[in-house]
Amino acid sequence: MKTNFRILAVLLGLIISPVILPKQASAQQSYVSFQVFYDELSPYGEWVDYPRYGYVWIPDEGPDFTPYSTEGQWLYTNYGWTWVSNYEWGWAPFHYGRWDYDDYYGWFWVPDNQWGPAWVTWRRSEGYYGWQPMEPGISISLSFGREYNRNNDHWMFVRDRDFERSNINNYYINRNEHDRIIRNSTVINSTYIDNSRRTTYVTGPARDDVQRATGRRIAPVTIRENSKPGQEISRGQLRIYRPQVSKNDSRGQKPEPNRISNLRDVKQPSERNRTNQSRNVNPSENNRTQPSLQRNVNAPDNNRRQQQKDRIIPQQQQQQERKQQQQSQQEQRQQRQQQPQNNSNVQPQPAQPQNVTPPANNRREQRRNAVKQENNNSNNQPKESKSEEKNKRKR
Repeated sequence: MKTNFRILAVLLGLIISPVILPKQASAQQSYVSFQVFYDELSPYGEWVDYPRYGYVWIPDEGPDFTPYSTEGQWLYTNYGWTWVSNYEWGWAPFHYGRWDYDDYYGWFWVPDNQWGPAWVTWRRSEGYYGWQPMEPGISISLSFGREYNRNNDHWMFVRDRDFERSNINNYYINRNEHDRIIRNSTVINSTYIDNSRRTTYVTGPARDDVQRATGRRIAPVTIRENSKPGQEISRGQLRIYRPQVSKNDSRGQKPEPNRISNLRDVKQPSERNRTNQSRNVNPSENNRTQPSLQRNVNAPDNNRRQQQKDRIIPQQQQQQERKQQQQSQQEQRQQRQQQPQNNSNVQPQPAQPQNVTPPANNRREQRRNAVKQENNNSNNQPKESKSEEKNKRKR
């Protein structure tokens, strides 16, 4: 009886387990919608309703920003060449969705739900490697056949020996050389099929070719799942947040950003204040020892604090300038008040006689005065008597 009871219990367990276990597994999986992009990227840029794509994200970066070019590097992983960004928000826009360019607003990101090591198109020329962001809505096969447009040139080229450098942004080729390089280049169309995500990736240059060009052995970096937004490199592993993303939420509705900016209010890249802080990612040239990229969980809070500091500092500067102006005005007033006192203490100097030749009119006037003076003197003398006058005449 006991044996039969055990057999029956085992059979029941085998029958019930396929029903219970999938539910438990699905309950453990995290469900993520586009809302995670809207919430996590809002502190680092602006969400706008773009006429062609809907909600797109414009980062708070200056005119020098270029996706898959600024603040980052290429690492070889089990999915091919993967772009590892130094930005706190780099886990999302460089691995989901596509980038496009507007002549006024600059680069903006169009979200999508497929993860990839990097959504770029690759080219190779003799001694050079190049890549550019894939345009939104274009499949990988179509991106391979896109012709080069000089007026819409978003390619980045480096010498093949510099391709794996951690500071690759210092080795980009001048755009004046792009025509010559692209005319002699071929498309790198090697791909990798990710069956777990049902997605095809473009892997980029072959590892053996890069090893020959750089003269260094390339140790592949394994990608591991990260439980929260961000990424870090440690012990030859790249831990990155890459959940399964749905365009709709659990209720089947399309989420929206909590804060949507008007396109008219968005400034040009040259007028934007860069508030994002990039992390220092400098893995060794052979990728054997990788420093960790620790994500600050309170990055939005820190960013808000930094924005507050950016507002406070100009105010403090203005206050200091006002104080300096007031002090200078007070000093000038004191100097003005002291000037009369200083003048009163100074003894007046007697006027020095000047030897000036009087004009002709003055000379005549002096002569007239002299004649009058003589006449006056003669009139003032005592008169003689008539007898005395007669005696004088006789004499």
